[in-house]
Amino acid sequence: MEQLAATGRAEKQWILIVEDDEKIARVLQLELEHEGFRVEVCHDGASAIERALKGPDLIVLDLLLPRIDGMEVCRRVRRHSSVPIIMLTAKDAVPDRIAGLDTGANDYLTKPFSIEELLARIRVQLRSHEPGARTLSAKDLVLNRDTHEVTRAGQSITLTAKEFSLLEFLLMYPNKVHTRDEIFNSVWGSDFLGESNLIDVYIRYLRNKVDEGTEDKLIHTVRGVGYALRT
Repeated sequence: MEQLAATGRAEKQWILIVEDDEKIARVLQLELEHEGFRVEVCHDGASAIERALKGPDLIVLDLLLPRIDGMEVCRRVRRHSSVPIIMLTAKDAVPDRIAGLDTGANDYLTKPFSIEELLARIRVQLRSHEPGARTLSAKDLVLNRDTHEVTRAGQSITLTAKEFSLLEFLLMYPNKVHTRDEIFNSVWGSDFLGESNLIDVYIRYLRNKVDEGTEDKLIHTVRGVGYALRT
């Protein structure tokens, strides 16, 4: 279902905010309601788990919560639901981001953040999880999740299974810079033991296929940080 403000459908998309700071929660609630979403707020982990199993379209989940922390909330919700989860936290170390993704979070945003960035992340997740929305795109690049076909400017691109998964991951988070650890964890899995330069090698493979022969490059290296697909 699309949000009411955008399409006029009878039902608004439901976002559950889980945030123990009441002021932050209130600001997020007002901003999201202004964008046309239906919003509910929980301030502790136990309440969040109960509400999460009622079927929200997306969860904005703080990491540091009373009673049950965000990691455990995410872990328990994932046993029963594939609802998109965007995790919020003041922690920005790589191990914390990896831990959040490991427990099933779809995206990770560190405080302080801009409401515009959060809204962009929310839109990406909602599009990616819409029933029937089985394609991802950036400019003239299109990836079809059902057929595993990739085209750019109408021209077919042949990818290996792992190259496809890597491109799919980058397309799900356009313009976000991903560290090598984030990419490794999401595409290969934390238990995989591979070469230390594995990410760099596959990014090079993908860049050669996706950006070859065009001046409008999509896959970019951010020195000292990681990689991003720029739109």
